[in-house]
Amino acid sequence: MSDNKRRSQAIAGVLCGALVVAVLVGVFFVVRDDDEAPVASQPTAAQTVAPVPPAPSPSAAAASAAASGPAALTSEPDVQPGTGAVTALAVKELVPGTGETVKAGQTITVNYKLINYLTGEQIDSSWKRGEPFTAQIGVGKLIPGWDQAIPGQKVGSRIQLDVPAALAYGPEQGDLRFVVDILSAQ
Repeated sequence: MSDNKRRSQAIAGVLCGALVVAVLVGVFFVVRDDDEAPVASQPTAAQTVAPVPPAPSPSAAAASAAASGPAALTSEPDVQPGTGAVTALAVKELVPGTGETVKAGQTITVNYKLINYLTGEQIDSSWKRGEPFTAQIGVGKLIPGWDQAIPGQKVGSRIQLDVPAALAYGPEQGDLRFVVDILSAQ
């Protein structure tokens, strides 16, 4: 009976994980905020991720001027892989924000780039899709690494998150590195 209970718990865990992935995929492709424009800032001397200069368009400038958030982080980051294993969630501020502090329960709008921590292979990017990602933070709708790391950060900041597999999508995806530009929090 104990083996059956463990097997049932394992199956339930796998199904919950699959549900979380399905919800995240749905959020990535369904929930979008077209009214928000990216925000800009200059990289700091301590920044280890070198941004690639964008080619601004007139419509992007108009959208940026209309945005209620901070100035535009308009350059997509060049995210480099790490070394070793990620044993704990690590947050590194690449560009300091000057906006309000993000609180759990708020709806955030971000641009992000996700790579495999060791190989550097790009897994996902809101930059590639051409629009920011919007979701509620700190309430279990996103991976635990985001729910733990983003509340407490300031709007207008660019942060690097090194997320262990246990706080991301599990051992199948491994350890991950995100660079996240926090555009707004409401």
